[in-house]
Amino acid sequence: MARVDDEAAVVVTGAAGALGHAVVAEFLAGGRPVIALDRAGARLDELAERDGVYAVPADLAGRDAVHAAFATADALPVVPSALVTLAGAFVPGKLTDVDEEGLDSLWRSNFGSALWSAQAIAPRLAARGGGAIVTVGSKTAVHGPAPVAHATSKAAVVRLTQLLADELRHDRIRVNAVLPSVIDTPANRTWMSADLAARAVPPAAIAKIIAFLCGPDAAPISGAAIPVYGDA
Repeated sequence: MARVDDEAAVVVTGAAGALGHAVVAEFLAGGRPVIALDRAGARLDELAERDGVYAVPADLAGRDAVHAAFATADALPVVPSALVTLAGAFVPGKLTDVDEEGLDSLWRSNFGSALWSAQAIAPRLAARGGGAIVTVGSKTAVHGPAPVAHATSKAAVVRLTQLLADELRHDRIRVNAVLPSVIDTPANRTWMSADLAARAVPPAAIAKIIAFLCGPDAAPISGAAIPVYGDA
């Protein structure tokens, strides 16, 4: 099969989640095919049934597994020009609640998945003349009270974004972060109050910002950490 215009393809990690589905839908609506990376399962299978989606199962917290997933994607009939790193996890807890297992899991899920995905795609984007990377931090990464381990792992993602924006600039690769607060997802609605649920940010609204950052109109933007707090 002939390879399509490489401007169209976007790699989305954590694509099977609620925000992932919204991001995939936004790119597809804009005519850009998506390489969807996430754990194998029914949610990823559901995405794979959509026209323009190429699903690649992967353990996104492990370096070798991420690089293997990108090697698998090299055989697809699309060439990525952007990466969106949505993969991550949330665990509540104060200082006294943090243990080694939980800390390691959060850092691998939040920071590790973003780092390894960026490491894998950077030479591919450089080879095609540039591209865009969008990471997902958190409002709590930059200010306010928050669970210690989760907020610090997301703060590391924000700093990683800034470092990569500088390092990859000469390869014409732009790197930016979005900082959500509370996202209106079915999982979050199980614990949110009615007031908070009314103020939570819809995934589709965040997806539009992410798609913009991956598009040509965002060409001057790199190294930014963009609040997508809404009223939450």
